[in-house]
Amino acid sequence: MNSFENTEIAFKSKSRKDLSRAYWLFKVIGNSSLVSFGKSATNFAIKYKLPIKGIIKKTVFKQFCGGETIQECTPTIETLGNFGIGTILDYSVEGKTSDADFDFTVKEIIATIAKGKGNPMIPFAVFKVTGIARIEILEKANDINAILNEAEKKEYSDAIHRIDLICKSGFDAGLPVFIDAEETWIQETIDRVAIDMMKKYNKEKAIVFNTAQMYRHDRYAYLEKEIKLAREGNYFFGIKLVRGAYMEKERERALEKGYLSPIQPDKDACDIDFNKALELIIDNIDIISLCCGTHNEDSSLLLTKLIDKKGLAKNDSRIFFAQLLGMSDHISYNLAFNSYKVAKYVPYGPIEEVLPYLLRRADENTSVKGQTSRELGLIIKEKKRRQEA
Repeated sequence: MNSFENTEIAFKSKSRKDLSRAYWLFKVIGNSSLVSFGKSATNFAIKYKLPIKGIIKKTVFKQFCGGETIQECTPTIETLGNFGIGTILDYSVEGKTSDADFDFTVKEIIATIAKGKGNPMIPFAVFKVTGIARIEILEKANDINAILNEAEKKEYSDAIHRIDLICKSGFDAGLPVFIDAEETWIQETIDRVAIDMMKKYNKEKAIVFNTAQMYRHDRYAYLEKEIKLAREGNYFFGIKLVRGAYMEKERERALEKGYLSPIQPDKDACDIDFNKALELIIDNIDIISLCCGTHNEDSSLLLTKLIDKKGLAKNDSRIFFAQLLGMSDHISYNLAFNSYKVAKYVPYGPIEEVLPYLLRRADENTSVKGQTSRELGLIIKEKKRRQEA
């Protein structure tokens, strides 16, 4: 394929009402002042229990989330599935700190695995380690020279146990599990645990996937190293490739604490490493399974060309493309229409609990250069096409 310009394919699942809602939503998100005001007003309304849940559910929640429960996500799963697109159920509740909350989240993730078992419409499960462990214990464990006291050792052991429960559930169900990437000051902990889980569960195929954020300047070298170790260790390497989501926070912390920023010097450097990583992975596809998580058209097209150059089938089960629900439908639907493996991240959870995710999504759309205007342009193009049809 040569482009993602076909808006008829991109928006075939959307009614006129859906398109109009998306149009006005991206118009608002495109205005940074309105986003800033909307965040403050929403937080105020939630704090003082004002009745805005219905408004949120009919607008931004409907655009970017599948529902408040797994069951509520069923229509979204089926709609995407009808167009050859899989669903990655993403329990997007954040900010919990108690063992009871962590254990509840583990049960919820395992429930998404049970929902996906034997269901071709749900090709993966996913979780964040900070959803099942305190960031403070992960940060201390990140320093290999740190000495944990007995209570901390117990807490860390409990966290590893929760991760293992999820990965074993994925293994037993035959459903691959993504471990999301997070901030650099806990990522080495996550990397170590992810590789331990791969050694345990990826003997026959990739069940456990780690995530590499290519806005970090050290991630290409990380991929080279881990591919070599996977070959030596006779296990399959599962990797989700993304550009990343913590760039501003990372730069601010590096400046504050006086260490070299882990972030690429500019976007071009990030794009170069991302595309080099795709080539490296496809060259080693015999031991790798890849999820290419990107809204970037050039990288998506490059991967289609690499698949063709390598002589692989478009629907090779080791290679998936992925985008977020409510965004970049022109990439997702056109890829699926052309027989590539595609999935959408479908966040879900109680509205009040998912609100931090939704506000961050609004921020990201506002800050990512061209993202909102691209979405708007495609929607306008399709609305015009329908009027003229």
